[in-house]
Amino acid sequence: MTLLSRVYGVRPTLRHRVRVRRNVEIPAADGVRLLATHYYPAGQRQAPLVLLRGPYGRGNVLDRLPALLAERGYQVLFQSLRGTAGSGGRFDGFVIDPADGDGTLSWLRAQPWFGGQLATWGASYLGFTQWELAARDIPEWKIALIQDAPSSLAEGFMYPGGAFATGNALGWVQLVERMFTGGYRIARQMAGMVGAARRLSKATLALPLQEADQALTGHPVPWFRDWVRHEASQEYWASTDHRANTPRMPPVVHLQGGWHDCFLPGMLADYAALVAAGRQVRLLVGPWGHGRGLYTRQGLADALASLDAVLLGRQAPTGVRLFVTGADHWRDLAAWPPPHEPTPWFLHPAGGLSRTPHEGQAAPSRYRYDPADPTPTIGGTQAGMSVGTQDNRAVEARADVLTFTTAPLPDHVEAVGPVRVRLHARSANPNVDYFARLCDVDERGRSMNVCDGIVRLREPGDIRTVEVTLWPMAHRFQRGHRIRLQVSSGAHPRFGRNPGIGEPLATGTGLRASEHEIFHDHLRPSALFLPLTPGAS
Repeated sequence: MTLLSRVYGVRPTLRHRVRVRRNVEIPAADGVRLLATHYYPAGQRQAPLVLLRGPYGRGNVLDRLPALLAERGYQVLFQSLRGTAGSGGRFDGFVIDPADGDGTLSWLRAQPWFGGQLATWGASYLGFTQWELAARDIPEWKIALIQDAPSSLAEGFMYPGGAFATGNALGWVQLVERMFTGGYRIARQMAGMVGAARRLSKATLALPLQEADQALTGHPVPWFRDWVRHEASQEYWASTDHRANTPRMPPVVHLQGGWHDCFLPGMLADYAALVAAGRQVRLLVGPWGHGRGLYTRQGLADALASLDAVLLGRQAPTGVRLFVTGADHWRDLAAWPPPHEPTPWFLHPAGGLSRTPHEGQAAPSRYRYDPADPTPTIGGTQAGMSVGTQDNRAVEARADVLTFTTAPLPDHVEAVGPVRVRLHARSANPNVDYFARLCDVDERGRSMNVCDGIVRLREPGDIRTVEVTLWPMAHRFQRGHRIRLQVSSGAHPRFGRNPGIGEPLATGTGLRASEHEIFHDHLRPSALFLPLTPGAS
């Protein structure tokens, strides 16, 4: 029995002996040779097949899932995309060559062991490939299990709010580079991590930004340079936008995400689109960062329940299951988002935050942002060791961060749904960012991040009304805790610093500091809007 089966309590009713065929050659539609590993249960001819496609290699930690599935009686075809792990052709970042999917399906249908029932599974890039696969009609496709992967990359990942995701983008460049140069074995990858954090930190400050890849890897990475050169150009990013494929997704889709996953907003948009397209959708959101929910007891068991039900002809679980942070329990809902009222909490002078707006006039709160010393961020959706919930007091002590905090709460406040902030802000510089972060401050004064968001402005204006969309949430602020809102103009390196010059992102080299005013008087009531249950105080 596999280690995963024992550790996560997903032991199969009937355990099968697993057979493995390695380096199976599959011709892409253009003739490029793709390599795969075929796992299958001994003696189970034409068992249902689970297809995994990705760039992260085979024969490593990712093989735990195929072995577990084969033990349960499924066949698994684990394929490496072109240009990765021995497959021919050239890897092109998030642009997936359609010849790979076309050739794989044609080859698969010709195999005598394929019985006509197909499922797909995978997290991150292995989930993104499933959205691309839906560019064609696949009648054999019964269920897609997608974790931490949206159908489109530009708005949700690369340029959320218009700001470039410098830290996460370069972190992924570094991950792929380690695999290409150090091999796909875990031991070699771990050895390559020595000094990786220092190199990544230095690269995020490179000017011009298009040369950050050289600072990180020692050579140009063409697809990274495309990302920064084209910025949020819809024409360029169309090759990574698979939202139009939604109507061709299989009848059942299982989506899993995390509250601190950089892809969560895009995945929740996909949930709504799939429901509108008539698909049966299961949504699970846990207290995790990117990729960290795949091998959890709750995540794995829920996904297997959907897979087993669909391929064995039973009704798959539906609805929404969320982990409520702060309360530390799971909750089942009929749909996302649940009924809620966007309830304002108003910013006050001297750092107050209250359900009632400030009456009368008040001087604005002020700070200065300097891109030469960019405001840092920790935790949240920043990939790496600091992902998730972290104590923000060190960041909040900086002069370029404003905080607005309630009095200790007399009762629990629970918010489930979308979150936004409306700021009335002024800066003489038209090229600025506004970053908002919601925190839960406990009795000891620890300020723990819940969710955040950013918006980049490029047009001039006097006092501008700034709408910042934060990551969605399901959180309980306990009685006696305080609600805190951070306001700043940076969150480096998660979101690349705004140089303040207005030059092209790829080639700009100038830096310009900016002065900021946040208004909170009766005429300009800046506010945080929390999704409270109707009737809640």
